[in-house]
Amino acid sequence: MPEKGKLSKYREKRDFTKTGEPSGKAKVARSDKRRFVVQKHAASRLHYDLRLELDGVFKSWAVTRGPSLDPRDKRLAVEVEDHPLGYGDFEGTIPKGEYGGGTVQLWDRGTWEPDGPKTPEQGLADGDFKFKLDGERLHGSWVLVRLKNDRYGGGKRTNWLLIKHRDEYAKDGDGDAILAEDRSVASGRTMAAIAEGKGRGPKPFMLAGTAPAEPDAVWDTAGAPEKPAKRKPSPRKTKAQLAE
Repeated sequence: MPEKGKLSKYREKRDFTKTGEPSGKAKVARSDKRRFVVQKHAASRLHYDLRLELDGVFKSWAVTRGPSLDPRDKRLAVEVEDHPLGYGDFEGTIPKGEYGGGTVQLWDRGTWEPDGPKTPEQGLADGDFKFKLDGERLHGSWVLVRLKNDRYGGGKRTNWLLIKHRDEYAKDGDGDAILAEDRSVASGRTMAAIAEGKGRGPKPFMLAGTAPAEPDAVWDTAGAPEKPAKRKPSPRKTKAQLAE
């Protein structure tokens, strides 16, 4: 399927004159390895969006309780529409009332590779997708297992379980401790600072030849950040006005 077709659902759900999300037209930097991002997303309910680069887009899942390093934890991962690769640089706030409205933080990013003899396409088709992550926070072997019967959203979504494989990066009984990290790997900002437009903008990871975005930048439909309009200085008040 052409990339435009893969992103049709993504684009149908968004009004790019209102939301700051990239439309998918930006030029993406080439990479010898497939990339991934995890975005902490405070929408109607806090969750973590796992995005794995494959065939020119990000295959995406909303992990409702976030990834766990404990192999005994099976985390619901709701499959969502493919996202453009430029989304891997998006950090900011989606306006209230728009699809997915809320604050988005680049919580982790790095590269990934298949784990085992199956290709990623075979793993996804079989509902048994094994992969290895090499990020700033998440590492090692993981698996996404597709559920036979949907039990979330009235069967409108394909649901998976995200499970950490047992390796040197696994942690028994302490799998959620890593979720206490509330600093962007791209800007160092907390969720609160991102929501307020404070601090420095995220350092690019996916987009080619772009400077870091402004903290409160507006992302245009080509995916490149625009500087916000300069505010006009307030007129000086007279002593009489100050005394009022």
